[in-house]
Amino acid sequence: MDNISFNMVFTLTGLKEAKANKYTYFVVIPFVYFLINLFNLTLIVTIILERALHEPMYIFLCNLCFSGLYGTAGFYPKFLSDLFNDIHLISYNGCLLQAFIIYSYILCEYAALMIMSYDRFVAICKPLDYHRIITSQTIGRLILYSWSFPLIAVFIGIILTKRLRLCGSHIYKAYCDNWSVVKLSCVPTTINIMYGYFLICSVIAHASFIVLSYIKLIKACIISKESKKIFIKTCLPHLLSLINFTIAILFDVMFSRYGSRDFPNSLRNFLQLEFLIIPPLLNPIIYGLKLAEIRNRVFRKCKKPKIKDCPHTRKR
Repeated sequence: MDNISFNMVFTLTGLKEAKANKYTYFVVIPFVYFLINLFNLTLIVTIILERALHEPMYIFLCNLCFSGLYGTAGFYPKFLSDLFNDIHLISYNGCLLQAFIIYSYILCEYAALMIMSYDRFVAICKPLDYHRIITSQTIGRLILYSWSFPLIAVFIGIILTKRLRLCGSHIYKAYCDNWSVVKLSCVPTTINIMYGYFLICSVIAHASFIVLSYIKLIKACIISKESKKIFIKTCLPHLLSLINFTIAILFDVMFSRYGSRDFPNSLRNFLQLEFLIIPPLLNPIIYGLKLAEIRNRVFRKCKKPKIKDCPHTRKR
């Protein structure tokens, strides 16, 4: 690859029309990022510290929260630094690193949701075999898969992008993504496009597995009233998280490929950033409010302990 590509600096034009509202962004965005970290870390710390929550369902939920923190860490710090500057620049390697984090976050999120659906499928459809199937070794392997496959798959995609010679430096988004860099190539990108289809198919495969799991779950719930109660209690938050994240990703994909630049800038930015704002923020809220075990322990830790009288101050 030409050395020029290594020394390139990309211009992120997604916020160039938002100068007039940059102070509003600078107030809102840090607050949103603070809430994302607060809510996700609260669930993670609560699950780690409470022995009663050391069960597969809560461990997988903890993994989902880690995924949200990982993805947002690849976007918000750079985005906040751009708000200080009139020109939003990012280095070539910095752009690929951001693309790697954001793309792997998407796959990690779907993988985490898939293993959570598998856990609920076994719990409801095969309750007697649950502890035989979902062992500590199985939990470790599933979590390892939810991170290793996305990281390796996206890393290969980044390597394929890095070999391209580029003839442009303007990315029409508020962050770097692999597809935007590939579109700047001066050479054929057939391999990149085909590999991109592979990544899309992997997302579809994860989503299909989740859908099939829920079809069987719903059938089991129709037959058994007890299964229906478990479904409403534990599966509804997972289903809301899946719908929430899928809609956010579809917004970004459809707008990136078919969206018009005549859209209002604020609406365009929101549609492109929704999957980095709404799912990481709402996931811990949905689970924290719906799952009584987590809700009760979080509220209990938030309450101030009562101050007992010192024995030396009591009246004899």
